[in-house]
Amino acid sequence: MASPLLLLLLASGALGCPLPCTCQNLSESLSTLCAHRGLLFVPPNVDRRTVELRLADNFIQALGPPDFRNMTGLVDLTLSRNAINRIGARSFGDLESLRSLHLDGNRLAELGAGSLRGPINLQHLILSSNQLGSIAAGAFDDFLESLEDLDLSYNNLRQVPWAGIGAMLVLHTLNLDHNLIDALPPGAFAQLGQLSRLDLTSNRLATLAPDPIFSRGLDTAASPSPLVLSFGGNPLHCNCELLWLRRLARPDDLETCASPPGLAGRYFWAVPEGEFSCEPPLIARHTQRLWVLEGQRALLRCRALGDPAPTMHWVGPDDRLVGNSSRAQAFPNGTLEIGVTGAGDAGDYTCIATNAAGEATARVELRVLALPHGGNGSAGGARPGPSDIAASARTAAEGEGTQEAGPTVEVSEVTATSGLVSWGPGRPEEPIWMFQIQYNSSEDETLIYRIIPSSSRHFLLKHLVPGADYDLCLLALSPAAVPSDLTATRLLGCAHFSTLPAMPLCHALQAHVLGGTLTVAVGGVLVAALLVFTVALLVRGRGAGAARLPLKLSHVHSQTNGGGPSPIPKPHPPRSPPPRPQRSCSLDLGETGGCYGYARRLGGAWTRRSHSVHGGLLGAACRGAGGSGERLEESVV
Repeated sequence: MASPLLLLLLASGALGCPLPCTCQNLSESLSTLCAHRGLLFVPPNVDRRTVELRLADNFIQALGPPDFRNMTGLVDLTLSRNAINRIGARSFGDLESLRSLHLDGNRLAELGAGSLRGPINLQHLILSSNQLGSIAAGAFDDFLESLEDLDLSYNNLRQVPWAGIGAMLVLHTLNLDHNLIDALPPGAFAQLGQLSRLDLTSNRLATLAPDPIFSRGLDTAASPSPLVLSFGGNPLHCNCELLWLRRLARPDDLETCASPPGLAGRYFWAVPEGEFSCEPPLIARHTQRLWVLEGQRALLRCRALGDPAPTMHWVGPDDRLVGNSSRAQAFPNGTLEIGVTGAGDAGDYTCIATNAAGEATARVELRVLALPHGGNGSAGGARPGPSDIAASARTAAEGEGTQEAGPTVEVSEVTATSGLVSWGPGRPEEPIWMFQIQYNSSEDETLIYRIIPSSSRHFLLKHLVPGADYDLCLLALSPAAVPSDLTATRLLGCAHFSTLPAMPLCHALQAHVLGGTLTVAVGGVLVAALLVFTVALLVRGRGAGAARLPLKLSHVHSQTNGGGPSPIPKPHPPRSPPPRPQRSCSLDLGETGGCYGYARRLGGAWTRRSHSVHGGLLGAACRGAGGSGERLEESVV
């Protein structure tokens, strides 16, 4: 059982100094120094009466509510240069007396709305050199009225909670340098009357919206709290939008202009005011006239050039600004999309491009071709829904309505996913602007439209559903003075067809296997033929080499031009060459076992032949050790 003294110490929170730390009790304040101790977490036995807690240069990775529970007297908390990547909700919930919080040099990627809740009297918040990419809108709400210094430098911020920062009425220093901020909302600092230093160095700001705070500091005598503005390292676009800042002639170092090309590299304050100019908008291209069928999507395009980039707007036929809705959407690039067009959308639209130098307009005409209401072509009666138009047209073709004697519509060459639609020419006295094919299937009741030129008589339908029944109708669209005139659309014929079922997977697999087997067989035959041909060449070459034997000619007589018989010359006795030592042969020249090289032997033969004037007998012998002699005889006329 624990002793009463230990229970008392636990209740009071005074358990002494944590083992790896150093504690200093100066007068009534207790300082716990735990820097450079290799800590992986906040020591659990820190005295709850601690006023200053230093935990810098350790390896703490996460913070939670138990770490600083009941430390209501803590004033200064330093957690710099750790590995903190997560702060739990209300981790500082009990630190109501905290004045200074240092979290720089950690690995924080985001701050939630509850990560910094609790320190209602916080004055100095240092969050620099982290990896912050986002900060929740309400992250600073608990200390908006007390915070004096906010450091968010050296992070990855593109946006910051501007509404919260603009409400920090006693803020003196705001460091936003070395981030990715590319735009400042107008009037973001208008309420910061005590702001004395604003650092926006090395961001991606190309322009600045006018703000009255930048006028402070020009007259130090009249301004109680002059503003020091640091704005260097930004890609300033020096046009008329920054003329207001150039006229302030502030002493701040804004470095150089990045654009336009004529001012790139020039010092901001040295550029004359007359060169801060803009170019009015110029509409480069736009849709002139667009024809769509009722119910289809319409895209009206408009592109404009200018400096600065123009802002695009659209005005409808009713002279009202077209805004984003469930049916229409206007994109920043100047495109207006109407998802489902109706007869009321037809008319003239106006594209408006505006910037600081002026505006430009262009007119776009939208014509909506109305669909037929029924089989009799009258305007009265209820209009069918978008999925039963083909059905009503088919009913009219069967005799329940009127159908003009027109071309016969046929669907041939039907496969599982395609079919060829064919029709003949219509009545020549009535001009046709274009043909329209409407079809739907039993699998999907959605009606599909296809627009075809008037010169065509065939159309291939693709991407059909295998094994489905289709209803198809062909309509002719003729020019009319009024787009909503229903007589401009007439039915020419309908057809019903069914697609083939999809090929089973086993058949497709069998075809693939058969094709692969055939490819392997043909390749094997080609390889075998090549091998046989190669072996034949090798055998033939080896046989030709063995056939190069010394030539033997016998019983050869010479001829003369005389009339009498020529005496038979006596054969010369063979001359035995002097014996010579045997040596190894480098080239085999037959069965004689001779040891002369082929080149040397051939040279010797031709030398002895040249010494014979009448082409007499030349003997050439090549004897090996123990071999018999051989004679080469040749007759020359």
